[in-house]
Amino acid sequence: MKSYEEEVKNFSWEISKKELGYKDGDIINIGWYCSDRICEMGKANKIAFIWESFKGEEKRYTYNDLRVLTNTIANYLKNLGIKPGERVCLFMDKIPELYFGLIGILKMGAIAQPLFSAFGSDSLLTRLEDAQTSAIITQKKHLPKVRNILDKLPYMNYIIVVDDDGAKPLREKEYAFNLEKEERIEKFDIYPSTAETPSILHYTSGTTGKPKGAQHVHYSLISQYITAKYVLDLQDDDIYWCTADPGWVTGTSYGIIGPWSNGVTQCVTEAGFTAENWYRFIEKHKITVWYSAPTAIRALMREGNEIVKKFDLSSLRHLASVGEPLNAEAVLWSQEVFGKMFHDTFWQTETGCIVISNYPGMKIKPGSMGKPFPGIEATVVDLKTFVPLERTGVVGMIAIKPGWPSMFRTYWKNEETYKGKFKNGWYLCGDRASIDDEGYFWFVGRDDDVINAGGHLVGPFEIESALIEHPAVAESAAVGKPDPINMEVVKAFITLKKGYEPSKELELNIMNFIRKKLSPLAMPQEIEFVESLPKTRSGKIMRRVLRAKEWGEDIGDTSTLENDM
Repeated sequence: MKSYEEEVKNFSWEISKKELGYKDGDIINIGWYCSDRICEMGKANKIAFIWESFKGEEKRYTYNDLRVLTNTIANYLKNLGIKPGERVCLFMDKIPELYFGLIGILKMGAIAQPLFSAFGSDSLLTRLEDAQTSAIITQKKHLPKVRNILDKLPYMNYIIVVDDDGAKPLREKEYAFNLEKEERIEKFDIYPSTAETPSILHYTSGTTGKPKGAQHVHYSLISQYITAKYVLDLQDDDIYWCTADPGWVTGTSYGIIGPWSNGVTQCVTEAGFTAENWYRFIEKHKITVWYSAPTAIRALMREGNEIVKKFDLSSLRHLASVGEPLNAEAVLWSQEVFGKMFHDTFWQTETGCIVISNYPGMKIKPGSMGKPFPGIEATVVDLKTFVPLERTGVVGMIAIKPGWPSMFRTYWKNEETYKGKFKNGWYLCGDRASIDDEGYFWFVGRDDDVINAGGHLVGPFEIESALIEHPAVAESAAVGKPDPINMEVVKAFITLKKGYEPSKELELNIMNFIRKKLSPLAMPQEIEFVESLPKTRSGKIMRRVLRAKEWGEDIGDTSTLENDM
């Protein structure tokens, strides 16, 4: 990427099309562009995927392996009787079959529906029932969840088990599939999808109620390819690690499509999160570009700086974050311990690609979301008129001009809600922010998370950012609680770093610390110390769960909660 200003002046999505060799009206199949195309470019023997199990077992796959194995999956699904346009759910841990399965599904023309393997039967039922899913690819360990709800899924005809060992007979509609033993398919006729052919059905993380299915199309590749190249700075010799599960849109847009369409080597570990696991993984594979979530970054901060010194992390060249706004403290911490600042990126399930970001070579203002991607027209609009705000520093709703390639095309079977996301010619993100005099966006909070204190709107992000600057605070969440005088007052929930214990003295110390940083209206009236905060599996803090408990309200859908409170 050239300088930001230069890119904005000269950018067109045609640049991406030209680099991909795509012309309007051509066949565009994401599966082919991420595998066969890379082989045709002379990179067939380049490593595409390095996978490590939780036991430390390692597997390596070239781009030719990727091409042939995804052909094999596509051919198997087609021969089974699955038709183009049918929904095929991926319900697996982070194993190779999950990543290859998505590409295989797209190659044969079905719609991929990736879901977190940690979902229980009820959460799974909600999404499979809504999508009228006809097939699910899963593992033996998750099979009971599927069997529990099968009688409620009349459209479900194929349950494909990737690791069946034959110890127990499979039931009706269940099929054993072994990628290693299946006959490899050298040539497969890719489904001739065009720009508007549906590709992936991603269910929103449910931070504001019942999850909705955001429908994406194969044309999304145009955005995902070039944003991965420019924002994540992916280069030919990079070793890339995206920590996101493909059950979340980041795990597909930038954990599968972005890196593989750019012909980059990427790594994935099945091992759970610990600072030691992650640092060891970076050191072992000499990761150069690392894309992770603020929740994980704050968890690493919580483990302290000393553990970082045990590992050689000098391979790291570019760091980026996604999912929640990245607090200034975390940006400064990464500069201190890694010698590199994490670059915050903002986007959503619905946008399909990064829309506002900090870019390589651009000045980072810690705590800022950055600026719009060169091909994106973004602003903040008035909350009532939906007209762009002209004055800098005024809080409004983040809005994006429709038309970028990876914009979702509808909510599955919910066109009315989809249309409600567009006002006055803008797509409304549902997040509030302000823009400073240099064009940098500053996040305030989800529209539903903003606190109304005596008629003054207070964003949780500024409160939480002030709180985590205190040396004892690991993570925080600020919500409004009812107050007879001010309508709402701020209550803060806090998790502590190792070595600190909750006490009245510590609460007073934290209050005095943040008093210098916040306006009186933004000051918490109460602090509650908690073991953990409710989060989605993609790392977003679910403030509405905390708020609902304070107001005695129904907390709504919590199927994406990482931990049950």
